[in-house]
Amino acid sequence: MKASAPGKIILFGEHAVVYGRPALAVPVTQVHADVEVLDSSRPGVWINAPIIDLHAELTSLPSDHPIASVILKLIQLFGFSQTPGLEINISSTIPVASGLGSGAAVSVALIRSLSSFFFHSLSDDEINIIAYEIEKLHHGTPSGIDNTVITYNVPVYFIKGQPIETFKTGKPFTIVIGDTGIPALTKESVGDVRRLWLKDTHYFENIFNEIAQISLIARRSIENGQPELLGELMDRNHALLQKLTVSSPELDKLVITAREAGAFGAKLSGGGRGGNMIALVEQARAESVASALISAGAKRTIITEIS
Repeated sequence: MKASAPGKIILFGEHAVVYGRPALAVPVTQVHADVEVLDSSRPGVWINAPIIDLHAELTSLPSDHPIASVILKLIQLFGFSQTPGLEINISSTIPVASGLGSGAAVSVALIRSLSSFFFHSLSDDEINIIAYEIEKLHHGTPSGIDNTVITYNVPVYFIKGQPIETFKTGKPFTIVIGDTGIPALTKESVGDVRRLWLKDTHYFENIFNEIAQISLIARRSIENGQPELLGELMDRNHALLQKLTVSSPELDKLVITAREAGAFGAKLSGGGRGGNMIALVEQARAESVASALISAGAKRTIITEIS
């Protein structure tokens, strides 16, 4: 039984979203995680995930391993006393630790594949709840935005602890994603921001409030078919993320390069310190901006249309 799940990018609101502010995120269907579950003649649950160099039997993995924990959770949920022999093949075109939701996509695809294999239908809401539990193993105190966007595969306006709001784009727009190639552990940058926030709560709350305003204006601009207004908002959001200390010289270089190559605006996307940046571009200039990013050191680029 096969299942897929897309990647995702955060357009606005990363880090502030952990503190109850809104964030906007959209699926990136150009990259995806794929999971296939097959009957196996040998006993045990065998997991093959070349992307992370994992070839192991389930019981040899610690119970809090993100992939093992998905399988164990579903075995418990479905009430199996004994698991049949299974072969689970996991592949992904989503770069790991780059802010594109690789972990959440694998979790969602794995949950879907296993539930279909065992004829236990799960709703998107149920899949999202399980995927969020697994995200805690990846990120410590995640916002929940990755699993939400990836599960529902639609643009999302997300406030932690509040009902999910999806929204529509009034007019399509083009984003170029540039990957620094530097693995970025969201758990670490989120933890560092938390320590700064505890030391000077008032200062950082004001930054989070500014980011919240940007996210709100961005949503209205997208819904009203004025995506060209997002460029300036991206530039402002990036400057605030720099104040949160989650940018890096490599990210800043790619952001500046994109702007100089004709992007309307650019910012880091996700946890920061590495991973990806995004740039809002005219569709006709997307290839030239992508090329400029590669010349400036990006390891890969993805051009995606948000519609």
